[in-house]
Amino acid sequence: MASSLTRAAPLVGSIGALCAISAYGAGTIEIDDTRWVSVGAGIRAGMSLVDDGAPSGEDDSASFDIQNLRLYVSGQAHENVRFVFNTECSSCVFGTGDPFDGGKDIDVLDAIAQIELSPAFNVWIGRMLTPADRIEMNGPFYGLSWNQYTVPLLPSDQFGQAGLMGRDDGVTVWGKVGRFQYSLGLFDGIDGGPNQDDNLLYASRFAFNFGDMEINPGYYTSSTYFGEAGKILTLGLSFQQQSDGTGTAAQPGDFSATIVDFLYEQPLGRGAAVTFEAEYKTFDAELTPAALADPTCFCLFDGDAYFATFAYLLPGTGGPIRYQPYVRYTKNEPTGELDSSLTEVGVNFVIRGHNARLNLNYTSGDANASGYRGADTDKLFFGVQIQI
Repeated sequence: MASSLTRAAPLVGSIGALCAISAYGAGTIEIDDTRWVSVGAGIRAGMSLVDDGAPSGEDDSASFDIQNLRLYVSGQAHENVRFVFNTECSSCVFGTGDPFDGGKDIDVLDAIAQIELSPAFNVWIGRMLTPADRIEMNGPFYGLSWNQYTVPLLPSDQFGQAGLMGRDDGVTVWGKVGRFQYSLGLFDGIDGGPNQDDNLLYASRFAFNFGDMEINPGYYTSSTYFGEAGKILTLGLSFQQQSDGTGTAAQPGDFSATIVDFLYEQPLGRGAAVTFEAEYKTFDAELTPAALADPTCFCLFDGDAYFATFAYLLPGTGGPIRYQPYVRYTKNEPTGELDSSLTEVGVNFVIRGHNARLNLNYTSGDANASGYRGADTDKLFFGVQIQI
């Protein structure tokens, strides 16, 4: 039988990546005692109202949006050998075409050969999430807030030549020893463009659990366990680097990112829980004025960013829905550019953890996933998230 979750990281901003299915939640075909195949799916959709967001610039806009639509397939060929294959309907996210036009808009999200030898040492090879900070490893399905991607993102989330939806082709070694968890990976990174010497991207994440151990598949993460995982107190450190990882072929520059993230969750009486999440990012992108002026530039964010989120899961009342109000503040400080910020106030209506929940949130500000100042908008959003 399948004994772990299979997760696909989410599209950012739907950026970045993780949808998941569990052995008991998906359809599983058992071949024998050690071989099985499991199938599942996930969707995130909603409606937004944006103040003065209509094309006229004077009227409010209303729009429906399918942010993520995914199919998950996983299996086991041997007790130590597994695979994952996940897809994303890109047209559903971007509105670039008909998702039923023969499948040409279906993207391969993950394609991973998994050699899992022990809790301390495992190897994944293929197309997968690059080891990174918590919100990248969550994906939208396992975040605390609905709009967690309002800080600058790593190269594999730029929808360019350096990967897609937080994924890249490469290899990751990961495991846990006591309360310490690690993941180390080598990836293609930016392919072509400034990287004419074919340098690889190095990606890593290290985390120490001071409280109870976080239990997630592989090296993935979550930003809330709805008080069901005990006392969580985890500090994480992520680092990515690639020589000639930004700029242009004529004006290449090195790229590196260092990120510290923190998660605290404390169960209280009658099923209540408090959750606090915070993160600080510093990106170093060596970009020349000539590269910045070139429209072909693979220009990554340069500067600092941070956010903090506080949530309170109300005590259970015996009904089918739990309520988790939260507030989140984001600040981006790009080098030589104007700062941006965004405040989100929302509530999660939790029906079955991350597999079935609703969300209502209000955002105000000008921060976004590029890290640079965008339009200053006020938006009201209602979303639905379902996974099987």
